[in-house]
Amino acid sequence: MAAIEIYTTNVCPYCVRAKDLLKRKGQSFNEINVEGDDALREAMIQRAGGRRTVPQIFIGGAHIGGCDDLYALDKAGKLDPLLAA
Repeated sequence: MAAIEIYTTNVCPYCVRAKDLLKRKGQSFNEINVEGDDALREAMIQRAGGRRTVPQIFIGGAHIGGCDDLYALDKAGKLDPLLAA
């Protein structure tokens, strides 16, 4: 299984949706809460190619994007192969 990292904040409905999808697929993930931590948020922005919104999701070290991107991958049938890698 691929390692999953998800950058989140405390009150973010998109973070909740993304985590719920991963949980439904039986995936564990490393959640990195960037709320109130400027250094962590800046690290997230750098890793995500300048994207500032949460969640920012990485699977196997590759940047997937946000919640909508994760759901789009799933709808296209491309998420499960990434998770299995």
